[in-house]
Amino acid sequence: MVDPLAEGEPAPPVAAPGDRRRLSKWRLYSRRFARNRPAVAGVVIFVLLVAFALLGPLFARYDHVELDFLALSDPPSPEHWFGTNNAGNDLYAMVVVGLQRSLLIAVVVATGTTILSAVIGTAAAYFGGRVERVSLFVIHFLMVAPTFLLLAMMSNDSGGDWRVIALVLILVSWFFQARTIWTLSLSLREREFVHAARYMGVPGMRIVLRHLIPNIGSLLVINFTLGVVGAVMAETGLSFLGFGVKLPDVSLGSLIGIGSSSISSAPWMFYFPAAALTLLTVSMALVADGLRDALDPTSAAGGRA
Repeated sequence: MVDPLAEGEPAPPVAAPGDRRRLSKWRLYSRRFARNRPAVAGVVIFVLLVAFALLGPLFARYDHVELDFLALSDPPSPEHWFGTNNAGNDLYAMVVVGLQRSLLIAVVVATGTTILSAVIGTAAAYFGGRVERVSLFVIHFLMVAPTFLLLAMMSNDSGGDWRVIALVLILVSWFFQARTIWTLSLSLREREFVHAARYMGVPGMRIVLRHLIPNIGSLLVINFTLGVVGAVMAETGLSFLGFGVKLPDVSLGSLIGIGSSSISSAPWMFYFPAAALTLLTVSMALVADGLRDALDPTSAAGGRA
């Protein structure tokens, strides 16, 4: 056998003990998340639901407000895949529109509450003094107030407008997250990079936005995901009781509220929107658990790095 060294060829490099390629932070998180099979299943279900909401209208034979007087409370059939309601509306088209509306409300509310709670929580911790006392007073007052009663009172005169409902949900949902973010930011404000930025004359609000908030990004991602679930459940409860989205606009909550009154005579009116709502909330809960395990370095659920 010919020795490669004798031929003048360079010897293959020998890896030093412990010499491994360093993974980027987000690549490491993605690998830990991918090891969590329930979380991956949640992502798949959520993507399928979004695809159904976006592409579903392309396959609908009827508009959600169009009436078929020859098919009143008809069960699922080739003509009406999900059946019809008492007025003759195609339930397939109504579920597609209801899922679109519920997803839109959930994303808007989760985004608004995440941003509002992050800014108020970190600002209260950084500035301290009167800003902190006033912020905590408002947070603690809202935490003990009857939230659902406030929701019902403020959304009662909304006329079923989803934009008003989303704004109301943001106003009564941000303080729970803000309290947690304030607690975490108390330790961050004593870190060296915050002291260095303050010493260099960086304005306080810029320190909050450029230094404190990015360092709690993992918590904000989890809060956003859980906020989607909370917003869907809150909107469903309001619409079910008649305080949320109203006809001719529909949401999953309003469809469930309408279908619950006919569950014995026309169960498909309840089961199809309830199935869509269950899949949405379960998928986001699984994704939130997977993100929490992937972003938490002390969690063993995501596997070894």
